[in-house]
Amino acid sequence: MQKTQLYIQGQRVDMSENPNITITDTLKNVKNIDKVFTEFSQTFSVPASKTNNKIFKHYYNSDIVGGFDSRIRATAEIELNSIPFKKGFIKLEGVDLRDNKPHTYRITFFGNTISLKNLLGDDLLSSLGSVPEGKINLFNIFSKKVDGTDLLYVADDIEDYLTTEINRTVDSVNYIAPIQVPLITHSQRLYYDSTEDIRDKGNVHYNGASGDDKIHGVKFNELKYALKLSVIIKAIEEKYGLNFSSDFFKGGDNSFDNLYMWLHRKKGNVENLSGLNEGQIEGFTNGNSATTASVMSNNSLSLYSYTPPTSVLQYTQINLKSTTSSTSPYRISIRKNGIEVINSGSITTGAEFTTSVPASQIEQNAQYTAYIESDTNITFSNITFQVYKYDNTNIPSPPIIFSKGYAINNYQYENSFNFKISQQIPKMKVLDFLTSIFKMFNLVAYIEGGVVVVKDLDTFYVNQSNDSPYDISKYIDVKSSQVNSALPFREVNYSYKGLKTFLAKKHEQLFNEDWGTEEYTGEDSSILSEGIFKVQVPFEHMKFENLLDVTNPTPPTYIQCGYSVDDNQQSYIGEPLIFYMDRTTLSTGGKISFVNEVGTVDGEDNVAKSHIEISSYYTPANSNLAQSQVEDRQSLHFSQETDEWELNTTTETLFNNYHKNYISSVFKQSNRLSKVTAYLPLKILRSYTLADRFIINGKTYKINSIKTNLNTGKSEIELLNDI
Repeated sequence: MQKTQLYIQGQRVDMSENPNITITDTLKNVKNIDKVFTEFSQTFSVPASKTNNKIFKHYYNSDIVGGFDSRIRATAEIELNSIPFKKGFIKLEGVDLRDNKPHTYRITFFGNTISLKNLLGDDLLSSLGSVPEGKINLFNIFSKKVDGTDLLYVADDIEDYLTTEINRTVDSVNYIAPIQVPLITHSQRLYYDSTEDIRDKGNVHYNGASGDDKIHGVKFNELKYALKLSVIIKAIEEKYGLNFSSDFFKGGDNSFDNLYMWLHRKKGNVENLSGLNEGQIEGFTNGNSATTASVMSNNSLSLYSYTPPTSVLQYTQINLKSTTSSTSPYRISIRKNGIEVINSGSITTGAEFTTSVPASQIEQNAQYTAYIESDTNITFSNITFQVYKYDNTNIPSPPIIFSKGYAINNYQYENSFNFKISQQIPKMKVLDFLTSIFKMFNLVAYIEGGVVVVKDLDTFYVNQSNDSPYDISKYIDVKSSQVNSALPFREVNYSYKGLKTFLAKKHEQLFNEDWGTEEYTGEDSSILSEGIFKVQVPFEHMKFENLLDVTNPTPPTYIQCGYSVDDNQQSYIGEPLIFYMDRTTLSTGGKISFVNEVGTVDGEDNVAKSHIEISSYYTPANSNLAQSQVEDRQSLHFSQETDEWELNTTTETLFNNYHKNYISSVFKQSNRLSKVTAYLPLKILRSYTLADRFIINGKTYKINSIKTNLNTGKSEIELLNDI
């Protein structure tokens, strides 16, 4: 019998005499192979003692203001025999009453990894453009050029980021090509014909001779910027105070290093959703106010303490006051974590105007930013972000009124299309982004010394602890055990959710199979079992095209492009698109015609008016072209497909390199899922990891799961043959 002790937020909890706490530790359960592990306990109870009532702030009494918040997991630590065992979080499930008096509190313990879900919540990737004071705002930094001026959506900037590697150093960290422009068009179909010259066509062959018919090629306003995934990972670290290990991210795996996300928020043209040019209001002085519990940092306003209004007697208001003598129309847009919550509509007053955040959109720790939308230059004599706090709950005493304004005087709005990453990044939750990367590369995560250690599964299994393998033969309860089939399904499907761009859809229609999808059935495809297990990644998987000269199709031009339309060749939004990208310098005679000016010609809009020759460009690809050796190029396909760039079949697939070892071992005829009961000593319970091996009677096993009753010391263990 072991003595179990629980601490919640550093306070020792009174335990029942025989607490039934069962910790389940699982990695990749063969029934749920796409799940990242976390340790958790079944719900258990602690008595409603005087001490525990204080810890849980008498949760049974709903009239208590500012009581224990059961929606938020509290930090916790478990000790066994006064020795630290597990750190994590507890969730209060409820209170059991007897004779209308509190009797027990029902709680669940979760391991550290589960805190990521609570920390990230439902925040979108766009919210990474709003960070707390003292943090680096990478989205804002890379929305500006090296010289500090705004990154514009104009032909010159598009050309620079399409043709030239632009590196940045931020806080002593070197970022290689963090944001570039790939040759992916949102509506225009590109082709290459060395003998054709027709004005305004998508023919990217450059003809330098004079004549309007020679003005054709890829239009600058058909292209969009792309952001390196490593920048998104770093932005997540900055916003949430995380520290990912370098085992997979941060250069630990070159398969991840050169991945990008296309900044494609809406189908078709790049524009602000309002249809107007806009700019974030910048220049607020950092500061804070204790009376209004507000902080202004990096031009983002937040409330570090906020109580939702219980009535009209108590409320907090966030306003933005804009003052100008100009009668040119403009709008004020206020955004919470990057998402618009209020738009003023057209303002032409030529005086002070107040735009207020709806009460339903005010919450603690959210980041509020403000934007001006207008097609003309406007000078504002004053712009003030104001927090107003009203409290009249102490009637008949006078109401308490506090306000704090963060002001900018003589603010000049310049009418230009500033390209803001937070406004153009696809709508996707931060948690879904991380989960998708984990699914693609078969990653696992755990907390170690405050670091979120992230490794692919094969690497994880290789790095066992110093004392592994553990011979647990003498601790096994031999009275009962089971040896079961390890195969609960007959097939595993790996695919992308987004497979509807024009060429990917055409691939399905031609070959009757989805682009890049793996259907694994093991060595014996006749195996019959319970069903099909599907792992679907919610990214877009585009099929790119290495253009051939229509007149002389051999050899390829090595001008590879993407085409973001559906099978009806209509502009398409799809899922967030990720891809590899690398800079390509073209040989003599294979240059690209780049249309750097469009306008109205003969009553038709968006017609090519001038073009230039470019000799290098950023190539989108499904294989990592940054690797010089073809055989080293990781592919984004799960299955073996013909590589668009090399036109050969790639074997460096996601399935082969990150999933096959584990899945193939599960499918082997010799594999078994063994279930045993053991009474493991504390020295093993405290030190084993799920990467370790157990030995029983001379045979070595991988750990599938361990379920341990901390009171009795009894462990129910699932083991897989170490094949």
